[in-house]
Amino acid sequence: MNKKEIERKVLDRVVPTKEYREKLDKIILEIEEILKNEISKRKMPITVELVGSTAKDTYLKDNMDIDYFLLFPIDYTKEKIAENAISIGETFLSKTEESYAEHPYLRGYYKDFYVEIVPCYEIKDATQKLSAVDRTPLHTKYVKENLKEKQKKEVLLFKQFLKGIDCYGAETQIEGFSGYLCEILIMHYGSFEKTIKKASNWKPGEKLALSKGKYPDFDTPLSFIDPVDSERNVSSALSKEKFDLFIKACKEYDKNPRITFFFPNKVKPWPLQKINKKIKKQSCQYIGVEINKPNIIDENLYPQIRKAARSIQDAGKRYGFEIYDSTYHIGGAENTITLIIKASAYPLSDTFVHMGPPVTIKKNSDDFLKKYKNNPKVVKEPYVKNNRFYVELKREYTEIKDFLRKEVGNLSMGKHLDVIINKKYKIIELEDMLTEDFQTFWTEYLDGKMPWER
Repeated sequence: MNKKEIERKVLDRVVPTKEYREKLDKIILEIEEILKNEISKRKMPITVELVGSTAKDTYLKDNMDIDYFLLFPIDYTKEKIAENAISIGETFLSKTEESYAEHPYLRGYYKDFYVEIVPCYEIKDATQKLSAVDRTPLHTKYVKENLKEKQKKEVLLFKQFLKGIDCYGAETQIEGFSGYLCEILIMHYGSFEKTIKKASNWKPGEKLALSKGKYPDFDTPLSFIDPVDSERNVSSALSKEKFDLFIKACKEYDKNPRITFFFPNKVKPWPLQKINKKIKKQSCQYIGVEINKPNIIDENLYPQIRKAARSIQDAGKRYGFEIYDSTYHIGGAENTITLIIKASAYPLSDTFVHMGPPVTIKKNSDDFLKKYKNNPKVVKEPYVKNNRFYVELKREYTEIKDFLRKEVGNLSMGKHLDVIINKKYKIIELEDMLTEDFQTFWTEYLDGKMPWER
């Protein structure tokens, strides 16, 4: 199939049907009526506003998310607007969960639909904002006024492409493209096809804006100036990993289009025997640090997991271990996290040579000699080689397992993970991770195929 045929088939699958639109519209009206009735009971000057893709008509088929913002006057306290928004949401939503942006807000279900009730301040432009979420109604208004009708299907194609390559969503679990970023990218380039072609040539540090002007610099792979707030980078959540993946996907789709870019095949887990055989060929070892999963929202959880994996890797390198990678796995029941380190299979030598200062720098040399005089770790006294001091020291750890057992509890992992690790953690070896629960993880990790190649 050529690109046009592929994209036509994708649109057949992602454009909402007339029946679905009617059902969604009916639910939206019901929710709005409930919200207005609850506000009326409280006699509060709150404006109800539908935001997000449902309001902008840029939602994918079978989208079950509805976002309502409650706009409060700016003289209300943040505590008061959060308290009222949550209590209003609790009157009609089920399976609720309190979350947090800059104000606490409520998530839950109304019938089959996932609904968010978010409080914010009612503002006319971004200069009046008291918190980041106050801009969201302005984003919705901007897109409704500036996205052309014919571009809505281009947005749907782009969103599904990003979903297919696992780059859709600005949440911390994904670190990809927000829906709003998708919409303004299509506005900027004009179509899905042009966006793919242009993005194929992006380089780290790419800067975009819908209008010319002098804007702040952002230290991110991509910066796209928010058309409603020139001080904000809409793509701040996009990680370098997802930026690179997106460019690679754009280049490959442009050269060799296929429908799996939009709808990848599911991962078929390898047999455990094949996984074990593949790992054994690598001449390395995998060690896991298993901890209980804290009961916190994903927005707080995933940054801490990534920080923990990096922290272990960095500390291991400081102790001299050769560490090739660090990653993580969340258990099937989602009650455990395993931080996984890929390291050299060989133990370190019992001693190592530590380089000191040049002999010509007297103060540093004196400090070096003083530090290692009568030091119990010294195996060979400080000596001079090529006009520089050296000393041979005994290693604290030669096996990475011993290092992890002793040091993991001393590392900074993040607010919630630190509490968990200080209570309990377990060092596990490869055989403990060769289970059904890890099969899909190992298959994806070892296979190395892009989502569209499966």
